[in-house]
Amino acid sequence: MVTGYIDPIAFQLGPIQVHWYGVILGSAAIVGLLLALWETKRIGFDSDLLMDLLIYAVPAAIIGARAYYVLFQWDYYSKHPSEIIAIWHGGLAIHGALIGSVLTAYVFSKKKGVRFWKLADLAAPSILLGQAIGRWGNFMNQEAHGGPVSLEFLQNMHLPQWIINQMNINGVYYHPTFLYESLWDFIGVFLLLWLRKKNPIQGMVFLSYFIWYSVGRFYIEGLRTDSLAFNGPSWLSSLMNILWSPMRLFFEPGNMEYGNVRIAQFIGVVLILAALILMWYRKYKVDHPLHYED
Repeated sequence: MVTGYIDPIAFQLGPIQVHWYGVILGSAAIVGLLLALWETKRIGFDSDLLMDLLIYAVPAAIIGARAYYVLFQWDYYSKHPSEIIAIWHGGLAIHGALIGSVLTAYVFSKKKGVRFWKLADLAAPSILLGQAIGRWGNFMNQEAHGGPVSLEFLQNMHLPQWIINQMNINGVYYHPTFLYESLWDFIGVFLLLWLRKKNPIQGMVFLSYFIWYSVGRFYIEGLRTDSLAFNGPSWLSSLMNILWSPMRLFFEPGNMEYGNVRIAQFIGVVLILAALILMWYRKYKVDHPLHYED
């Protein structure tokens, strides 16, 4: 074992093991909530409504994240059904979490008579902040990393030694893609907060979140070696490779265990296109569009 390796188990209470993965995800949710509550006070939004939404949205996000991951890894989980609920081992897909939480928020907004786009704009920076923090759970589990790199590569990045040590898995150092994505998300949080202060048309902050996150995820995903994937048509695989080609100036793509199209990259491109179309529609086709603080 490498000196300085961080045990994924934070502490143990009798037979119960508490994993860092769960501690960090829980902390991410709390910090995201605090940011959202701060914003509700700023614009005079009913914070009780937000808390009511979380009662439904958080479980829906966790279930959606796990179901999405398990679905695309069904060959494994069909043979190991007891592992389906073992989320402390990792395996929560953000796109599944978004599907679960967004659908829940849409139904909630209709039942409560709240404008969905305003609610979504309020939540967007908090979601991205939660993702930025949550990636450190992957770090603790030594997962969601990229392909092999040299020790010198990591040292030249001026990373703390404890991060370098954790990126040593069975004697091989790997790209800390969790860190790349975490930093990208933290920058995105500040950009979304800046955009929100400009009081844009309702929906623009939320749609900007999808664009920012998807762009970063697309390029970082290409470095990973554990991507969920599928066998798509050759033209689609070629398109993904062409779009990722600027990264080849600096890095080699991570090897894929199966398939020829990374699902996160494909979904990211779809989300970017959908967000741009919705932005255009809301700006130019909606009569008297409301602004975020209306």
